[in-house]
Amino acid sequence: MTGRARASLDAQYGLLTSIAKEAGVSIATVSKVVHRRRDVSAATRARVEELLTRHGYIRAWEADARRPRQILAVFRDLSSPYTLEVARGIVDSAAERGVATTVGTTSRRSIAQWLDECAALEALGLVIVISTLTEQDQRRVVDQRLPVVLIDPLNAPTWDIPSIGATNWHGATTAVQHLIGLGHRRIGMLAGRSSSMAGAARLHGYRAALEEAGIAYDPGIVRSTDFDYGEALVVARRILGVEDRPTALFAASDTQALGALEAARQLGVAVPQDLSVMSFDDTPVAAMASPPLSAVRQPFQELGQEATRVLLRLADGKPPATMRMELTTELVLRKSTAPPSGAG
Repeated sequence: MTGRARASLDAQYGLLTSIAKEAGVSIATVSKVVHRRRDVSAATRARVEELLTRHGYIRAWEADARRPRQILAVFRDLSSPYTLEVARGIVDSAAERGVATTVGTTSRRSIAQWLDECAALEALGLVIVISTLTEQDQRRVVDQRLPVVLIDPLNAPTWDIPSIGATNWHGATTAVQHLIGLGHRRIGMLAGRSSSMAGAARLHGYRAALEEAGIAYDPGIVRSTDFDYGEALVVARRILGVEDRPTALFAASDTQALGALEAARQLGVAVPQDLSVMSFDDTPVAAMASPPLSAVRQPFQELGQEATRVLLRLADGKPPATMRMELTTELVLRKSTAPPSGAG
């Protein structure tokens, strides 16, 4: 029993003692009325019930009914368009089921602390987005059978913890195949960190598309960064500053693609006339970019909705239909991609 639960129990017992004294009956008699036992006279029952109501006593089963049902959704940060879109999916889906959502980040609290918070709040469970679970965290989730669902985990979780993501490899392959279909043969990439499962899958998809087309992989025009605008801007300038620069760049996220667009602008490289830029995510900023970005669209809100659905099944003691789920991506074409200049 948590300290909060113990304090609540002590307060309720103290209230029953006061009511018994005020009614001029024993605590046992008050307890019988609380539990609706039949061996209490009608007059005594009415008097005790009136005092229970006046003092705001809540029976245990009434407390359970009144306690708001809630889940926790924990993100690495809330600064990127990706996290905001996924958060919207979680919050809206939970609300449709009469469940509240508490949103937090791992910037000041570890996953272990959020697991503690989940228990302290008596929440139904926890959705964890783009985070790393230590072996100790994973053992705790499995051993204590805590309802936890992961979205795009950075490290591979144990098989007992369900996870949901997008078709990262297939989406990346489709994006690069489109660039190849336009006539590009020198295609660079702003990749994610290799420690990210999603980032690694997108890099593998990029390489697979090149290999299938008989195009040699050139590590000199591939750079790995966080899904970060500033880092992408710096490395994109390096890639585009070489003499034999690529005619197309595939970015592993919208924020990296925006960095690539700014690098091209600073270097006087026209998009898409001199450089095609393809992104992965298709958050709202992709359509607002200049030029609007062609991108692989992730089903952000569906990721949040599906994670919420699975989590509430776990909370009800029901296993998920599958422990590993991938939602389909979609290629969206806008103005940032075109055939390379001079292609006939």
